[in-house]
Amino acid sequence: MASTSDIRNGLCIKYNNDIYKIIEFLHVKPGKGPAFVRTKMKSVTTGKVLDNTFSAGHKIEDVRVETHKFQYLYNDGEFYHFMNEVDYTQIRLLEAALDRSDLMKEGEIVTILINTEDNMPLSVDMPATVILEVTATEPGVKGNTATNATKPATVETGAEVNVPLFINEGDKIKVETEKGTYKERIKE
Repeated sequence: MASTSDIRNGLCIKYNNDIYKIIEFLHVKPGKGPAFVRTKMKSVTTGKVLDNTFSAGHKIEDVRVETHKFQYLYNDGEFYHFMNEVDYTQIRLLEAALDRSDLMKEGEIVTILINTEDNMPLSVDMPATVILEVTATEPGVKGNTATNATKPATVETGAEVNVPLFINEGDKIKVETEKGTYKERIKE
């Protein structure tokens, strides 16, 4: 049993007969009244995001989890298939367990949280950034770079990312997985 002071990003808790992963939290100490913790939680079974407020000192039931490195193999339309890097066992997950599945390419190494009580996979944590190749984008217009103008670009996984005007088809870019935003161009 944990309390609100133990809340942190990535913590898995039991709440309303479901398991939720803390996405964001904020400890608030108002000038008047008791302190509280405002959270944004994502259900690991349905993918639904829930805003909740816990009063300070409130007891929460945390879920014991282990992290394992898995390699993303393929998507068969319904399930995403992963292979454990240590013992080569394979698991499959529904898209609801993944945060940004549109940025994941085959062969990508991800971290999967597994519930230690029943060995069920809870969620997939992608690396902070991924390197993807731009497959389609409009050509940039010369001289139109006075502002931070962007244009949509489709990357090799099918995701759409806004990129600066100087990015062309075939360029490799680094994308921040949490927000799905362009970070930088990779020089080869």
